[in-house]
Amino acid sequence: MAPVLTPAQSRFLRGQAHDLKALLQTGGKGVTPAFLAELDEVLERHELVKVKVAADDREARDSLISDIARQTDAALVQRIGHVAVLYRPSKDKRQIVLPRA
Repeated sequence: MAPVLTPAQSRFLRGQAHDLKALLQTGGKGVTPAFLAELDEVLERHELVKVKVAADDREARDSLISDIARQTDAALVQRIGHVAVLYRPSKDKRQIVLPRA
């Protein structure tokens, strides 16, 4: 289940993600099982990830991003243009400590 973030936690994560580079990018094939497996592994290792979505239409991008977040049980922190920031706490070792409020 995707974590539910408070506005303060979202703001904190946006600040943490500011300097990150996009680690993954969807290709012409869209969201494949291989892409989702790689994203799942990257989320487990980094917890906070930028993903670049290659879709021309804004509605298609929004749909792809929400689909990716749902399938990986990640929270969508932010979306700007073609880039989405996803957060999912690690099951084994948490690195990011969220503020309480």
